Amino acid sequence: MLDNWHNIAQNLAENFFVITYDARNHGKSFHDDDASYEAMARDLKNLSDKFDHETFNLIGHSMGGKTAMKFVDIYPSVVSKLIVVDIAPKAYKASHTAFIQAFKEIPFDRIANRKDADLAFSEYAKDVAIRQFLLKNIESRPEGGYQLKINIDAIESHYHEIIGGIEFSNRHNLPSTFIAGGKSHYINENDFENIKNTFTNAKLITIDNAGHWVHAEQPQAFIQAIKTCLIDTK
Repeated sequence: MLDNWHNIAQNLAENFFVITYDARNHGKSFHDDDASYEAMARDLKNLSDKFDHETFNLIGHSMGGKTAMKFVDIYPSVVSKLIVVDIAPKAYKASHTAFIQAFKEIPFDRIANRKDADLAFSEYAKDVAIRQFLLKNIESRPEGGYQLKINIDAIESHYHEIIGGIEFSNRHNLPSTFIAGGKSHYINENDFENIKNTFTNAKLITIDNAGHWVHAEQPQAFIQAIKTCLIDTK
């Protein structure tokens, strides 16, 4: 969701023209049964075509990072610099099934307030910060209670594709930066060696004291890393 990038985008907008958007099936964007990376890459191309920019820099985190890598592979000529945050193009073990189960089982339409929503979600996610992040995916209903903003059915049906590996048709030499959280397990040294087989001009930056949500946990260090990458002319 673009809401996850709000503070980062505001800061970057002091120096750059910034566009954030909700991926399909998230936030205020449309719902669709197709939650593939090819479809999400096409959405991004449709959006970028609306603006008068021949090329642009592209930043994506987690699922958005995989979308960004797929986008570069399909539309390589339009991206100047690629920044991927805490994700590799490999397949990951299923680790979100409890969260999917929570969104499908909790009767959000009968929950009175966010405190009660957090309490209900605590049975599925013990970490308070993770619950707060996940509960951004609900919104108030005019008649009371809450409803989901995400298309949980499409996400569930495409879950193994979403956590799966990305297949590439080409190698890419554009300046590419992969930003990893120092406490995260999503990118390791072997992953980065594999990354460089496809993104041959890639570098890895590790931000200390950050887990998977690097931009939320260490925003100042993250912003500095982003600005350095975008301003670097090498």
